Amino acid sequence: MDETLLRRLTPAVIGILVRRGADFAAAEDAVQDSLVEAVRVWPGSPSQDPKGWLVTVAWRKFLDAARADTSRRHREVRVEVEPVPGPGEAVDDTLQLYFLCAHPSLTPASAVALTLRAVGGLTTRQIAQAYLVPEATMAQRISRAKRTISGVRFNQPGDVATVLRVLYLVFNEGYSGDVDLADEAIRLTRQLAVKTYHEEVAGLLALMLLHHARRPARTAPDGRLVPLAEQDRSLWNTRLIAEGVDVLQTALTRDRLGEFQAQAAIAALHADAQTAEETDWVQIVEWYDELVRLTDSPVARLNRAVAVGEADGPRAGLAALAGLDPALPRHAAAAAYLHERDGDPVTAARLYAEAARSAPSLPERDHLTRQAARLNARLRR
Repeated sequence: MDETLLRRLTPAVIGILVRRGADFAAAEDAVQDSLVEAVRVWPGSPSQDPKGWLVTVAWRKFLDAARADTSRRHREVRVEVEPVPGPGEAVDDTLQLYFLCAHPSLTPASAVALTLRAVGGLTTRQIAQAYLVPEATMAQRISRAKRTISGVRFNQPGDVATVLRVLYLVFNEGYSGDVDLADEAIRLTRQLAVKTYHEEVAGLLALMLLHHARRPARTAPDGRLVPLAEQDRSLWNTRLIAEGVDVLQTALTRDRLGEFQAQAAIAALHADAQTAEETDWVQIVEWYDELVRLTDSPVARLNRAVAVGEADGPRAGLAALAGLDPALPRHAAAAAYLHERDGDPVTAARLYAEAARSAPSLPERDHLTRQAARLNARLRR
């Protein structure tokens, strides 16, 4: 059984059912039933037209469910002729399904979960494991999301920015469970890039590839977080770096700069440096200037302050940091790093400890705690 094929076909089949009149929740349930049937039937009798087979079986499953539960559906499903087996419909609704799953009425967490289920083809169990939550909790989240968009039709233009934000959230969830969300986000973004000629889709794909290329060097064998400057760059995936740079350069030629392209350009400059000392911090600051101009994001300003500290010295970085809200996530960690570089280990140790208390992940908390302990040990000598 080709699971990759089933994943690839799932969003298109759901889209066909929705376009025929099924609401999203009913269509998704019917397609899941058809996938179960495919797993049962295909090993002994493979279909010559997998998509057409899934559409036919899913539509019949939908009709059966509708006929058995018309009083609960509150509307009549009118079908004059039941489709017969044959080639799948030529219209590809996968892209519209992205937009439906990223509907603005959904919370980011629900949009991510629904995208993974409907477009990614993951099971509820797989998504729950990836998010480290009980399967029942994830099932409720997905069910609520499906009910929320059950009345939404494919007659409105989609918001690419919302879809990209969902995919970025998927990528940033990290690597846990039996499904690697980073790999899954890259797969989905590749799929979207094929279906839409949009420079920011390319920018997000490039950003993901460039960040993912550094993954093998991000943690030590004992699980410790390894900062970028200390990573073994021979472990970086040069194939992914080359692909990411190529995708980014193509996007930049369109001369419609967006935030994901700017972030990818920063990642590309890091990837281009053979050693941490060779990093072109001046160019990185310039790209952060562009990113701040595009987004006015406090996080971008925070990262820019650190880059300024590398390019122009720690006191310049601290000056850039001074105008930002100290409650900003990772503000204390950035300040600690810059104070240490400026020769103030007392303040740096205090700030590292403060940053550890609010760290968003266990590896990051442990890293910051070790930094504070290292400086305190030096001060006691």
